[in-house]
Amino acid sequence: MVSRVEHPAAGYKKIFETVEELDEPIPAQISGAIPSWLGGSLLRMGPGLFEVGDEPFHHLFDGQALMHKFDLRNGQVTYNRKFIRTDCYVRAMTENRVVITEFGTVAYPDPCKNIFSRFFSYFKGIEVTDNCLVNIYPIGEDFYAVTETNYITKVDPDSLETIKQVDLCKYLSVNGLTAHPHIEADGTVYNIGNCFGKNMSLAYNIVKIPPTQKDKSDPIEKSQIVVQLPSSERLKPSYVHSFGMTNNYFVFVEQPVKINLLKFLSAWSIRGTTYMDCFETCESMGTWFHLSTKNPGAYMSSHKFRTSAFNLFHHINTYEDQGFIVVDLCTWKGHEFVYNYLYLANLREEWEEVKKAAAKAPQPEVRRYVLPLDIHKEEQGKNLVSLSYTTATAVLCSDGTIWLEPEVLFSGPRQAFEFPQINYSQCCGKKYSFAYGLGLNHFIPDRIVKLNVQTKETWVWQEEDCYPSEPIFVATPGATQEDDGVLLSIVVKPGTERPGFLLVLDAMKLTEVARAEVNAIIPVTLHGLYKP
Repeated sequence: MVSRVEHPAAGYKKIFETVEELDEPIPAQISGAIPSWLGGSLLRMGPGLFEVGDEPFHHLFDGQALMHKFDLRNGQVTYNRKFIRTDCYVRAMTENRVVITEFGTVAYPDPCKNIFSRFFSYFKGIEVTDNCLVNIYPIGEDFYAVTETNYITKVDPDSLETIKQVDLCKYLSVNGLTAHPHIEADGTVYNIGNCFGKNMSLAYNIVKIPPTQKDKSDPIEKSQIVVQLPSSERLKPSYVHSFGMTNNYFVFVEQPVKINLLKFLSAWSIRGTTYMDCFETCESMGTWFHLSTKNPGAYMSSHKFRTSAFNLFHHINTYEDQGFIVVDLCTWKGHEFVYNYLYLANLREEWEEVKKAAAKAPQPEVRRYVLPLDIHKEEQGKNLVSLSYTTATAVLCSDGTIWLEPEVLFSGPRQAFEFPQINYSQCCGKKYSFAYGLGLNHFIPDRIVKLNVQTKETWVWQEEDCYPSEPIFVATPGATQEDDGVLLSIVVKPGTERPGFLLVLDAMKLTEVARAEVNAIIPVTLHGLYKP
């Protein structure tokens, strides 16, 4: 899977440039044969506006939310995109400046105000962004574009119009939720976010949003807390981007990247601080794994798992097997925050400079950890893992904690397997064989990868000067094999007549089935879904 491809022309810069939304869908030119059963929409979220007036956004996660749709109907394909009318977008467009502080960009007071009103606006505090550029997922019969704050935005997946903003704090005790929920077959949504627990200390709440209601009421109004997990530091919760779920358990990985709450709260009273400024790393903490039962929800305080420090953004899959919980993760070694390397100035550098910066960053690795459920009868210092197919270990220490060592499923210098996907409906929470991911070459996306997590075999799709996005798996109707289906990815090939295209790959062989090309550059997208 290791990419030897170089990018001296730096065509990747085009995926970090502002584009305009479209007034109406544009037709795509198709080559190959799109499967007749593939009739639906690929919906994707990402940044699309990288500056407002003369003010640039600085971080990859600052650009204003743009929703993309490739629509597949009766053998025809169209492409459309629209900016989400969030508060931060509408006000930025109205005032022609950055109005609400984003992940790595500060909003300063309006320079047109007089000196007194500018002085007082410095002490009004930072408004929380609703820039929902990260993902889109269903709740009941509705669809919501999301980021990681308490605001989510209801959208129309057909017209791409913005419907309304929803403040989750009105329904749940959370400061925000991740953009990576787990969704069960009946539509029940589970998610995690930090909250204020007992004695004003920080904790993590796992929440449950029920499926579509018979009385057609809003499922969000019936949201509830399933279980609360403690934070290892009272006023410094760990950054959480995703979590694991099996049929019977939740797995939360508490990483050494911390949010300094005092610094964050001070940012509400003194301007000039971004979300990125409030992160810090705890070199001595390592990484902790927390377990809770799912139904009923109860924190398993007697199970204390720890390991060496790593960054974590994406869980691949989590499942139970013979008294163990197997947790597959996309990790980055060490405690330094990977997001420090995702400023746009870094990503827009010439290729040799991009490589130099990535060489200093934490190194990526796909890892498997195994958590034993029965820890009471074993001797100290003994490996508790007895699964025959893994080299991962778990050793009981004298202080009662269990030290975990992983099995490495993939590792390549500055070559990441990230934005992982599986056959979710068939395999989420179950033993599985295949994961699909976006290959990052020194942080630049330049290939799509299939990984056999049992044999560690890899397959790669890669084309010169092409920059793909997270591959979405769509199963063939009636399929019995796990990898019987297609992968959908938005790819950009700058400098061609039709530089943006929807790529359809055979998920078994990772060979091209078809592509649908449009005369439009498509900026980087982060996450999304296929809507049948």
